[in-house]
Amino acid sequence: MIDTSNKHIKKILLVVNLGTPESATKKHVRKYLFNFLNDKRVIDLPWIARKLLVNLIIVPFRTPKSTKIYKKLWTPEGSPLLIYLNNLAEKLQKKLEPEYVVFGAMRYGKPELKTILSKIKQQNFEELIIFPLFPQYASSTTGSIFDLVMKQTKTWEIIPSIRFINQYYSHEAFIDSFSDQIKKYKPEDFDKIIFSYHGLPIRQINKTHADINYQSCTCETKMPEHGTHCYKATCYQTTRLLLQKTGITPSKTITTFQSRLSEGWLSPFTDEVIKNYAQNNIKKILIIAPSFVADCLETNIELNLEYKEIFIKNGGKKFVMVKSLNDNDKWVDAVSKILQQ
Repeated sequence: MIDTSNKHIKKILLVVNLGTPESATKKHVRKYLFNFLNDKRVIDLPWIARKLLVNLIIVPFRTPKSTKIYKKLWTPEGSPLLIYLNNLAEKLQKKLEPEYVVFGAMRYGKPELKTILSKIKQQNFEELIIFPLFPQYASSTTGSIFDLVMKQTKTWEIIPSIRFINQYYSHEAFIDSFSDQIKKYKPEDFDKIIFSYHGLPIRQINKTHADINYQSCTCETKMPEHGTHCYKATCYQTTRLLLQKTGITPSKTITTFQSRLSEGWLSPFTDEVIKNYAQNNIKKILIIAPSFVADCLETNIELNLEYKEIFIKNGGKKFVMVKSLNDNDKWVDAVSKILQQ
C-alpha cells in the first residue's frame, strides 16, 4: 500500500477476507473464535443465547482443538490466508495504479477491518469499493463485512461514495480463472469430481426466501428465480457454470457441503460422500472448493488432510485437491475485470 496522505485518489479498493488468528497459540485462537462466533450474523441466535453458547461452551471447549489444527496450517511465514491476502493486494496495487489505491483487511483478526477503515478515512479519495473474497453471498460472510463497513462509515463527517461488490459467482472472469485452475489437474483422469462448498445452517438459507421452503427448492437442477441471493442456489449454479467452461461430464460430479456443525446444515455432506465413494470402489477423486478463493483451514486441513485420510482409510487410492486462486495472476486479472462492471 502506497502513501497517499498528500495526494488526491480517485478510488480505494478494499479487499476483505474472513480472518485468521495472529498466531497458532491458544491465546490468539481464543481471541479469534471469540470475535468471530459472537458476530450475530455468524450465529444468528438471540443475544443472551448466543453469548451463553459461545462464551461458556463453544470457545472454551473448541480453543484447544482449534489451536492444534491451526498449528498444522501455519507456515514459517505465518497464516496462508494472510499471506495470500497481502500478496493479492500488492499485485492489485501494481495492476490498478494510479487510479486505485488498494488495502487488504480481515473481518476478524489483523489487519483488522475497523483499523484499515480508520486509515482509509484519512485519505483524499472519491470512491470506496468493498470487495469481499467470497464468490457467493452469505449473510455470515459478505453480509457481516458490509454491516461493519456501514456502521463505521456512517459516523464519518464526510460519508464517501461506497460501492459493494456483492457477489461474483457467475462473473465470466471468476469462472474463467477457476476453470483454468481446474484444468491443470486433468479432471478427466479421475473417477469422481466433488465440488465442495462451505456449509450453512438450513435456517439461514430459509431466511433468504422465506416464502419458499428449502426442501421444495429446485436449485440443484436449475437456477430458480428467487435464487439470486440464496447461498445454496448460487453454489449449485457455480458448479454448473464451471462444468460448462471446463467440459467436465456432469454425471462424474456432485456438489457437496463441508464444515457442518450439526445435521441441520446444508447437505449432502462432503465427508460422508467421500467415505461412501471409497467404500463403493471409487479409487480416484478430485476435490474442488469454489467458495474459497484463497486456501485456508477448510481447504488445506479439512479437505486435503482430514477428508483425504477418510478416503484412504476406506479404500480410496488417489485424492487430489485443486488449489484455490490465491494470488495467481489470472485471479488478479479477474478481480480487475469484476471491478469494471
